[in-house]
Amino acid sequence: MQESTNQYDLVFEGGGAKGIVFVGAMQEFESRGYTSRRLIGTSAGAITATLLAARYTAEELLDATMERTPNGKPRFSTFMDTPEAFSERAIENSFTFDVFRSIDIPLVPEWMEKQLDQRIFNQLMKLDIYREIFSFVERGGLYAGNKFLEWIREKLNAKGTNLGNATLSEFYQQNQKDLSVVASDTTAQEMLVLNHRTAPQCPVAWAVRMSMSIPFVWQEVLWKREWGTYQNQDLTGHTIVDGGALSNFPLDLVISRDKEVLDVMGNTDPDGADTLGLLIDESAEVPNSRAPADDDEESGLASHVQHLRVVRRIKRLVDTMMQARDKQVIEAYQDKVCRLPAKGYGTTEFDMSDARMEALIEAGRNAIQKFFSQTPPV
Repeated sequence: MQESTNQYDLVFEGGGAKGIVFVGAMQEFESRGYTSRRLIGTSAGAITATLLAARYTAEELLDATMERTPNGKPRFSTFMDTPEAFSERAIENSFTFDVFRSIDIPLVPEWMEKQLDQRIFNQLMKLDIYREIFSFVERGGLYAGNKFLEWIREKLNAKGTNLGNATLSEFYQQNQKDLSVVASDTTAQEMLVLNHRTAPQCPVAWAVRMSMSIPFVWQEVLWKREWGTYQNQDLTGHTIVDGGALSNFPLDLVISRDKEVLDVMGNTDPDGADTLGLLIDESAEVPNSRAPADDDEESGLASHVQHLRVVRRIKRLVDTMMQARDKQVIEAYQDKVCRLPAKGYGTTEFDMSDARMEALIEAGRNAIQKFFSQTPPV
């Protein structure tokens, strides 16, 4: 029988903006004197796991969550950043430009038509909305994700740790925290569990950026040669997206003793800590949450593309995808899973109001409190 312990292996589910609920959960977790041993997460869960592994306290997580831009908007809303100008080579080799050039303008000489094509396309690329469409078609997502990368590096550099450009190996050596983030390799069609064992040369910031790259929302990430190998496999040029595409709640990775799991997670003593999975439950009501205003129905998506039907479809698809469950594992280990309410909150609702944010955080705090009152540590 496992000895009594205040240390936990923490598993964080993916869920985009709904991951704000983790802040309240960690406030209650920390107030009880509990600590973490291993941390693993997908997408929003990867962000939380990484900051905790970087020695962020629950209050510091709250400060990061409540951060505002100079114009008063949530800083999280900047993560939906319009792509900047694309290189001439990227444009020349694009399917989008090929289609554009295939249009024949009657009575216009070919040499003049080529010049017109280039000029018109150049003008189109000056429009934010067209660059987003170009990015969606050519890069697999509307938004660049550069603002998120800047943010996570800033947070990793804070407190004098200077971990913004650290590799997973360097991160572990400095913090001695066993961090894993889950991503999906769509080229090899396999799940990636990125940590200091499997991908030691991969930068932490890029590992998290890959894990949160929700398909069709943020641009896909191409694995760079300088990031080294994954389990001795060369992934150079492979397309990597959100881990939720394959495992949105990787609870089995801290429970299973199968060889393939031990190969990525290490042969860690299973009795050295209890396991706590933090699951975002879209079926559970959030008390005192105010629904978005009628004029803010599409909250979380850039206002200048809200009218596009494709964007509305993406939003519904993303919310559906992030509700996926690793059902078999959850049902088998229900006593290790705390369900955090998030009904009515959108995966891409990064610009939610203070009132909605505070209600979500409070719901997370109450859920953990209830969980431990019903399931005390063994």
